[in-house]
Amino acid sequence: MKLQDSYPLYIANKAEQPNTDLAVTDKFTGEVATRVAMADAAMIDRGIAAAVEAAPAMAAMASYERQAVLMHCVTRFTERADELAYALCIEAGKPIRDSRGEVGRLIDTFRIAAEESVRMTGEVQPLDISARAKGYQGMWKRVPIGPCSFVSPFNFPLNLAAHKIAPALAVGCPFVMKPASRTPLGAIIIGEVLAETDLPAGAFSILPAHREGADLFTTDDRLKLLSFTGSPDVGWDLKARAGKKKVVLELGGNAAVIIDKDADLDDAAERTVFGAFYQSGQSCIGVQRIIVHEAVYDAFRTKMVAKTRALVAGNPIDEATFIGPMIDVKEAARLGEWIDEAVAAGATLLCGGGREAAMLQATLLEGVPRAVKLYTEEAFGPVAFFSKFSDFDAALEEVNDSKFGLQAGVFTRDLFNMLKAWDRLEVGGVVINDVPSYRVDNMPYGGVKDSGLGREGVKFAMEDMTEIRNLVIRRRPQDI
Repeated sequence: MKLQDSYPLYIANKAEQPNTDLAVTDKFTGEVATRVAMADAAMIDRGIAAAVEAAPAMAAMASYERQAVLMHCVTRFTERADELAYALCIEAGKPIRDSRGEVGRLIDTFRIAAEESVRMTGEVQPLDISARAKGYQGMWKRVPIGPCSFVSPFNFPLNLAAHKIAPALAVGCPFVMKPASRTPLGAIIIGEVLAETDLPAGAFSILPAHREGADLFTTDDRLKLLSFTGSPDVGWDLKARAGKKKVVLELGGNAAVIIDKDADLDDAAERTVFGAFYQSGQSCIGVQRIIVHEAVYDAFRTKMVAKTRALVAGNPIDEATFIGPMIDVKEAARLGEWIDEAVAAGATLLCGGGREAAMLQATLLEGVPRAVKLYTEEAFGPVAFFSKFSDFDAALEEVNDSKFGLQAGVFTRDLFNMLKAWDRLEVGGVVINDVPSYRVDNMPYGGVKDSGLGREGVKFAMEDMTEIRNLVIRRRPQDI
């Protein structure tokens, strides 16, 4: 299997090839794998104008028509699953087994959206709560918010694009999307499939663009919603410049997992190794902090180090590979420097720490001081560190000792500790007896504090992409 020599962009449902300016590299070899068209400001403006023009026709689509478009995507993504997985493996450096898993989630997300597209219900509400409202009745429904702007990240180029595109189609919102410049192929292939449907002209545009030339995605007042997934620094800056439009942000984290004294250590170690190192740790809910009860600390650390050392690193196209390259050499070098900083400040390196180009070894440490970047910031790579607790309340406080709050995991068999964690942890989601890295595509997903604003998950994204429109009905006194 091989990639095409070049890929187009999509403006108003149609493929255009104005240039081949964007080189997409094979993240393992560093060589150019293909080239993609790049949009300039004029093209982005055209895409937005087309979305505005398409908004009435999109809103007028019947539920079954929206569902048919989404089910067409399910069918075509299933038919092209091998192609999608291969493209993802090359453009993101994601191990092929993980790539196949992401294609499965892409399909799931569109299928969920197809189901939800015919369930957009409203509510009848009695208004006669006092004498002055006698004879009045209300009801409300949800209507599409209008043209949307989507900016998707490099780490899940298929599924995180799907979590914006599929809900928009389910509710009838036209959109423009800027995929990450390092991994645009997934979104482009989604566009290719959407172009096979009968969506109204202008319903979608998928426009790779350099960040510095893409201000219209954020600032244009014709757009009614901006949904951004990426780094906190960029996301909060975009919100500040977004004007009156609604903003949904899915940002970073430095997720923690608690290993309580009654946990099944073999199971917890198996899942925590996965949570820390799957797709080279490049997940905003990847395990970064491992907080272990003192009674089981030594035993759990030993199991974790052994399992981490056994992980297979190498070419992501190989079936045996678990650890592939990070997205580029710069990011791998940055995280290598953070590890060195932590060790210099007193942390102990338990395994890993080495780097060759974009390949960073799976790394575990302990004793990481709270002042260093590895503790306070999002690592976004294959590194995690241990700390020890004696009191469960103190462990919860340690999880909360972060500017982030996306998800947290707790391995415990204690019902009361489970409920205490759910009550007290300052995160968007608490996962019991699994890692914070776990997500199903129909659940509400999002964070608090610096981790974001709003929720994804198809049904919940659909709520953000719609507005409530109320209806009040008055009956004449003689009709009551």
